[in-house]
Amino acid sequence: MNLSAIRHRSTGSDCYALDENTVVLQLWTAHDADAVTVFSEDPFIQAIDHRHAWKAVPAKMEVLYALEHHLVWSIELTPAFKRLQYYFVVESGDERVCVFENKVCPEAERDRISTEYFKFPWLNPSDVIAPPAWVRDTVWYQIMPDRFARSRHFADNGKFRAWGDFSSPGFNDLYGGSLQGITERLPYLRELGIGGIYLTPIFLSNSYHKYNTFDYYTIDPDFGTEADLKALVQTAHGMGIRVMLDAVFNHCGTEFFAWKDVCEKGRRSPYFDWFFINRDDFIKPDDFTVGDGRYFAFSFWTGMPKLNTNTPEVRRYFTDLCVHWVRSYDIDGIRFDVADEVSHTFLRQMNAAVKAVKPDIFLLGEIWFDAIGWLNGYEFDSVMNYPFTGCLSDFWRDGTLTAQDFMQRLHFSRSLYPRQINEVVFNFLDTHDTARARENCRSQNELLQKLAVLLCMAGTPCLYYGTEIAMRGKRTPYNRSTMPWDDIDAGKFSRFQSKVRALIAVRHACPDLRRDKMALRYDENHPRLVRVQKGDILLTVNATGADVPVTHGEILFQNGLRGGVLGKDGVLIEQVLS
Repeated sequence: MNLSAIRHRSTGSDCYALDENTVVLQLWTAHDADAVTVFSEDPFIQAIDHRHAWKAVPAKMEVLYALEHHLVWSIELTPAFKRLQYYFVVESGDERVCVFENKVCPEAERDRISTEYFKFPWLNPSDVIAPPAWVRDTVWYQIMPDRFARSRHFADNGKFRAWGDFSSPGFNDLYGGSLQGITERLPYLRELGIGGIYLTPIFLSNSYHKYNTFDYYTIDPDFGTEADLKALVQTAHGMGIRVMLDAVFNHCGTEFFAWKDVCEKGRRSPYFDWFFINRDDFIKPDDFTVGDGRYFAFSFWTGMPKLNTNTPEVRRYFTDLCVHWVRSYDIDGIRFDVADEVSHTFLRQMNAAVKAVKPDIFLLGEIWFDAIGWLNGYEFDSVMNYPFTGCLSDFWRDGTLTAQDFMQRLHFSRSLYPRQINEVVFNFLDTHDTARARENCRSQNELLQKLAVLLCMAGTPCLYYGTEIAMRGKRTPYNRSTMPWDDIDAGKFSRFQSKVRALIAVRHACPDLRRDKMALRYDENHPRLVRVQKGDILLTVNATGADVPVTHGEILFQNGLRGGVLGKDGVLIEQVLS
């Protein structure tokens, strides 16, 4: 037996409370494991009948995920007295080993050295990770306000480029999209099936993207006013659409009041500790990047000095700001930019303050890797799921990967987090930080396949504005071009749009698609035919490069199906008997 592959920690996704009565355990083994049994009981159970020895109750575990090099075994237990003490027995052929916190050993040698059991100390209801329930049923839509829509009342003052003119675009070109423009296009989003909009930053800055914020309390006049934001949120709520703002607290812009004061006064400034300044001669106005360590900035850009969220005054300032946003605008979510670089101390303080005002607000972190350290229930409710995006990209890019490879990689991304996190993790194909999804597809049909996977998986899916019409754009700023509303209104994209709208409608109509459990139906004759079953819903994606005969039940969505044959780059969603 491959003992080095066996691992478990009584924390994170290996051991967590699913609800106030249920504890989930996971154990990782190599593929040579035939069976796993967990032995568990209350750690003090012997006190009831005054026994000297602790006696555990066995229960068989099941394989939850089959990964490339591991099996992940899982079980749900309901401890009667809210505590658990446990260990595992792993079987492989005639071999049996015990897995304790301090050792993995043959069963016959379990008592040779002291034994440390795993423990779940107490099931506190207030410690159960409980993201807002509404999030898992929401389909999001990411908007860059300057590039999404002008208002009907737009007045050109000469500072904006012509809408749609992306010939030789500059990095600071403005096009005149606004909050009013978004409000006027909400019926379009409601018809598409969108339940939440995520706005990139909208506060005062000298850039079109506003990630170098000057004033976090002032709506940028390029986008509108406080009244415009309040009207947008109120109108969206009236249509059943939630609103999430982008919070840039890792860094600020050079006109932020605290940075300006530090630049003027140096160490005499009361805001000196708001930043990471390492030398007194830190100001060199002509520099575009700062790579010599005189002060720290986001990605070395001088225009984005890094904020020190370890400083109590900084934490208090931005915590109060988040509370202000919630109270003043009634927003439903906050997405935190470069979330992995701000302090955990700040995030815990902010979470407590904001949840006290609006308990079901959604707190989302931009983290590009395994983020279990931020998903403990006291910081973020969810993170942007880049491992999921990479899984989809790799499968369609590399024609040697099979459906089994695809599922193993998808399962790995799900193995990172507890179930309740997987049901709200933020899934997407593209964002303002990536090439547009259409750029990585050979055809619109392939993009529909990826959208079908996105919308049939657990998590809260997000479309980047324009993905529903297969907009293109590989590099910044081309991936941030303006929405072609004249062509949209003229029906130029109606065929593709109708397919995306139908996919979203299927997701809304089928609760099983929004849950975490799924199974792969593997076809050895067609190794790149992906068939995923979720309840009585079967998703079939034909990435084989050839037509494939399929049998089907009640068709909920199809693209490329002719009779009983699913064409290459085709996708089918059907309701079948389990």
